Amino acid sequence: MSTTQPRAVGYDELAALKLLALDGGLEGEVKISCSALAERLDASNQTASRRLQGLDEAGLVEREMVSDGQWVSVTEDGEWALKREYEDYRRIFKGPAGVDLTGTVTSGMGEGRHYISLSGYMAQFEDRLGYEPFLGTLNVELTDESVRARSAMEAMEPVAIDGWEDDERTYGPAVCYPAVVETRDGETYEQAHTIAPERTHHEDDQLEIIAPDKLREELGLDDGDHVTVHIEEGP
Repeated sequence: MSTTQPRAVGYDELAALKLLALDGGLEGEVKISCSALAERLDASNQTASRRLQGLDEAGLVEREMVSDGQWVSVTEDGEWALKREYEDYRRIFKGPAGVDLTGTVTSGMGEGRHYISLSGYMAQFEDRLGYEPFLGTLNVELTDESVRARSAMEAMEPVAIDGWEDDERTYGPAVCYPAVVETRDGETYEQAHTIAPERTHHEDDQLEIIAPDKLREELGLDDGDHVTVHIEEGP
């Protein structure tokens, strides 16, 4: 259930990544020389070169070497790394994290019912979420803006659901976040959680929500209905 994680980088590489983004590296390629970057980092040319190489090896930037420098662009993984740093600082200065995601209700493939019903997951739901979920998920297709905003969840503390195995196969870990589902008319359901496989980050436009009740019936939802999901950190 988990994806391959990029190689971790330290604060020194992140400082260089920030400068590249400030120069426009999120929008496209920017030309940079090691000497110019070294001056801004208050470091040697060799140190600046090592930091760029580290970012490249971690998949956070892409580089093209030319005779008088190099063209560098920040990758999606690099953008996510910067967003995570931003969320950490936001938590320092603004308090506990939270994010609002919007989208429309869609029909899922029915896989949620199967996985939720498995004993290895169900026992943890009852213990860590405080309830036995309805056997099925509410699926929400997120707007483009909410797909981007979803990365903020990576800096929030989730409720961890451990992986486990039986005689036939291994089941991966998952993460849950407390959630309040609100309809377009303002009706809310508070005792819900998002659920997703544990992984470094995702650009998934599908949000799955579990709750003690069938949310479609509790909130009178049909495919295409607009909802807002208010997500907070786990306890």
